[in-house]
Amino acid sequence: MGAKKNLCGMIPEELHARAVAEKEQLGLKTLGEYVELILKEHFEGGGITMAETKTLAFKITEELDQRLKDFIAAEKKRGRKITQKEFVIGLIEQALAEYEAQNQPAEMTEA
Repeated sequence: MGAKKNLCGMIPEELHARAVAEKEQLGLKTLGEYVELILKEHFEGGGITMAETKTLAFKITEELDQRLKDFIAAEKKRGRKITQKEFVIGLIEQALAEYEAQNQPAEMTEA
């Protein structure tokens, strides 16, 4: 491997927490490895973590799309910046958590 250089910069705490969480999810040991991965994705056109992610695409009506945009705009006005992607992933995670909580094996609920 080639010579290394230090890269340092202040980022918001929320962004740092998200980076640390994703780093752990990807099984990386250091934030340096994570930052290197992100920079390679950016400069080399992606593809580094594609094996760990899947694309979910679907069509929605114009009316539903507008309602979603209105919701995101309202959240932004209240100081909560959220993307369509974050919103949909949040809904999926919430539904799965509810499903998993209701369908735990009997031995897990008895403990």
